[in-house]
Amino acid sequence: MALDFSAKVMNEQETQLVSEETTPRQNLLLVDDDIKFCRLISDYLHRYGYVVSFAHEGKTALKMMTEGSWDAVILDVMLPQMDGFEILRRIRETSTVPVLMLTALGDETDRIVGLEIGADDYLPKSYSPRELLARLKAVLRRTGRTLAEGKADDEEEIIVGGLVIAQAAHSAKLNGETLPLTPVEYHLLVVLAQAAGRIKSREQLLNEIRDRNYDVFDRSIDVHVSALRRKLGDDPKSPRFIRTVRSVGYMLIPPQEMGR
Repeated sequence: MALDFSAKVMNEQETQLVSEETTPRQNLLLVDDDIKFCRLISDYLHRYGYVVSFAHEGKTALKMMTEGSWDAVILDVMLPQMDGFEILRRIRETSTVPVLMLTALGDETDRIVGLEIGADDYLPKSYSPRELLARLKAVLRRTGRTLAEGKADDEEEIIVGGLVIAQAAHSAKLNGETLPLTPVEYHLLVVLAQAAGRIKSREQLLNEIRDRNYDVFDRSIDVHVSALRRKLGDDPKSPRFIRTVRSVGYMLIPPQEMGR
């Protein structure tokens, strides 16, 4: 796979784009047991303003997570001793850092598992360097970590009943308790809260929380909504926060109806 990536790097003529990048350095943790592949990715992303550190197995990755400050993690699923799913589970116990998972597995079930655990996006290992860069930028943009883009469009608090979303801090609280949301769940909640009382279709949600050029699949929205509901303590059969509108999409229940 590293050789395939190397060939694609050689074939892409992107040198002119490099000089236009002014993004301050951002720290990435790449977890993959292919040493040559890690070096290729590091060399490629370095030209676009990223500093890439490596971990080749799970224990080292988890240690580096606690000792460093990371803007994003690129995590391979197939690893020795501890697979990427278990590493992601442990990361999500303490961190909401954006995680882009790499997989050689084409089964939708594997993608669903990763999303349920808290992955922000998936990328098959047949990807090109340009697609990796585009997806990484999109994940960072959605999570508010793209430094060159400055502040978010709206940094005001969004208050819906007992739910308070502090956009400047990129956090949400319910009845004073901080919600341990992943970046995608946070942005999904923001989109729903901004439209409280109005239905958002799955297509609208996909377009608003993901880059339009992404190869996304509709079920990913359902997975993220399900995870968000669990963290809100919401029962889909008797919702207090997120209502499913059958065959249409989802709606955050307006404050005047919450608790009914």
